[in-house]
Amino acid sequence: MQVKKVLTYGGIAFVAYYLFARPADAADAVRGAFDTVFNAADSLAQFFNSLA
Repeated sequence: MQVKKVLTYGGIAFVAYYLFARPADAADAVRGAFDTVFNAADSLAQFFNSLA
């Protein structure tokens, strides 16, 4: 349980540092993640539309 807590805080600290140190790169990473999710949702919608 203690290891999970330390890793969680370490991850949060890393993300916060990354946001402040390289905000443009962090924004690109978030944009890329959202693009991936939207592309996956679009592909899933196309799949179900092709079934109908």
